[in-house]
Amino acid sequence: MTITYEFGDALYVNMTNRCSNDCTFCVRNNHDDVNGEDNLWLDREPTIEEIKEDFEKRDLSKYSCVVFCGYGEPLMRFDDCIEIAKWIKEKCPFLPVRINTNGQANMIEGRDVTPLLSGVIDTVSISLNASNAKRYDEICQSVFGEAAFEGIQEFARLAKRFVPKVVFSIVDHDISKEEIEACRDIAKNCGVDFRIREYIE
Repeated sequence: MTITYEFGDALYVNMTNRCSNDCTFCVRNNHDDVNGEDNLWLDREPTIEEIKEDFEKRDLSKYSCVVFCGYGEPLMRFDDCIEIAKWIKEKCPFLPVRINTNGQANMIEGRDVTPLLSGVIDTVSISLNASNAKRYDEICQSVFGEAAFEGIQEFARLAKRFVPKVVFSIVDHDISKEEIEACRDIAKNCGVDFRIREYIE
């Protein structure tokens, strides 16, 4: 079971295969693995203790950051994610922690969880991927339907109060320049950064 894995100079944490989206472009729909050697499909979700044990095998000083991102949405396990992030910060206070998320945590939890990110998470990267609710639903196929589109924008606006860096990202795949610019405008209106991610063939 692959719990932590290296990608570039970062250490990634694979906590769950569950996700509230079923994105058409998702790497897990096209690959057996994302880093060339480790299968990230989990037979079961690792416990907090198992995650910590896996971290203990790593030399954290060699990584540029820790990223919560695997074959699922890490904030499906919001409380566990925050507990592990706090533990990492206690061990390595200056090691940045990032969450790659679909931005639906508040909808999943049924509460505003963004205050709990304060002092624990350094960057939140949210997949936007569309400039309107209909297109987002077509691409990302959220369990929340078209309401997810406004939900992720609200999450971004709330999260930026507690997290040093919040980013909206899109995947550069089957998307027009006009759509990209419209997404850039959404990020600007929400007061967050914008990034274009390369599509992995």
